[in-house]
Amino acid sequence: MDFLTLFCIYVLVVLTCIALVCKYSGQECTPFSRLYSLFTRVISPLIPQRIQYICHRTVHRLFHQRNHFFIYLHIILEAVVYGEYSYEVVGYCLEMDTTLFNVCVPYVLLVLKSYIFYLCCSRDPGTLTKKNHAAQLKVYQYDETLFQKGVLCPTCHLEKPARSKHCGICNRCVQRFDHHCVWVNNCIGAQNTRFFLLYLLSVCAMAGDIAVLTADMMFHTVVRSGIMHASYTDEQGQQQPVGALFVVQRLFMAFPRIVFMLGFLVFVFFLLAGYFMFHCYLALVNQTSNEWFKRKGRGCQHCNPVSGHRCLATYNPLRGFYHRGFLKNVGEIFWPLCPEQKKDN
Repeated sequence: MDFLTLFCIYVLVVLTCIALVCKYSGQECTPFSRLYSLFTRVISPLIPQRIQYICHRTVHRLFHQRNHFFIYLHIILEAVVYGEYSYEVVGYCLEMDTTLFNVCVPYVLLVLKSYIFYLCCSRDPGTLTKKNHAAQLKVYQYDETLFQKGVLCPTCHLEKPARSKHCGICNRCVQRFDHHCVWVNNCIGAQNTRFFLLYLLSVCAMAGDIAVLTADMMFHTVVRSGIMHASYTDEQGQQQPVGALFVVQRLFMAFPRIVFMLGFLVFVFFLLAGYFMFHCYLALVNQTSNEWFKRKGRGCQHCNPVSGHRCLATYNPLRGFYHRGFLKNVGEIFWPLCPEQKKDN
C-alpha cells in the first residue's frame, strides 16, 4: 500500500469521524458513548489501576479544567505550517513569478489573527457578578421554556438571567453563554462572541490563502515540467498517458512536506469554514450554540392547541425567540446589549 493510499484512508477516516460528531452532537446517548462504555468495560481489567487513574486525570485536566494545552498546540501547528511555507513554498512562489505582495499576505493575516486570538483568550466573556447581576436580569426577557424566572445557579447562588449559563470548566456564570472553547481557553459569551467570529474568519483566511498559493505553485510546477504530456509503459507493455493520480503521486514524491501541508490546510479550511458559517447562522437568527442544542428537537409539553395555551418560545429554526431582525441580531453581536437597551419582544 503506497503513501497516497494511506493518506486518502486517513482523510476519509477523519472526515467520517467529523460527520458522526456533527450528527450526534448534543445527544446524551450516542454510538460514541456506547462504544466508549463497551471499550472501557473490556479494557479496564487489563490495565493497571495506576495507569487508568493517570489517563482519567489527564483527560479531565484537558477537557474539564482550564489549561493552556490547546493554546500551545494551536501555536505549534501554526509554527509548523508557517515554517514550511517560509522555508519552501515562498521560494518556489517567487520563482513562479508570484508577486511579493501576494507572498506577504499570509504574514499580514498572521499578525491580524494573533491580535484577535489574544483578545478572544483574554477578554471577559461576560461574567455575572453580584455587582452587575441586577442589571443583567433586565437585559433579556425569560422565554419560560429554556430560561425561566426564579431559577438559581447552585454554584454561584444567583438567579440566572435569561440566556446565561454556568460554565463548569471556568466555574462562573456567563451572560449570553454560547460555549466553552478549549482552543482559546475561555468561554464564548456576550462580550467576546465578536472576537470569536473574527478569529474563525481570520484562521479560515490564513488557511485558504496559503492553500491557494501552495496549490498555484504546484500547478505551475506541473505545467512547467510537462508531465501532463508524458506517458508510461503499463504491465502489458502498452504506452499509456499519465493521469491525475500519477501526477499527484509524483508530487508526493517530489514535495512530500508541501503536499501534506496542503492537505492539512484544505482540511482545516473546510472544517472551520463550516463552523464559521454555523455561527454566522446563529448570529443572524440571534441564537447561541447552547440554545440551539437545547432547542433542537425539543417541543414544549405545556402547549395545548385546544385550550389555546401557547408558550412564548415556540421553536422556529429560522426565527428564534430573541430574533429582532437580521441587522439588529448581527449588531447585537458586535455591540452587546446593555440594560438600558433591553430587547423588545
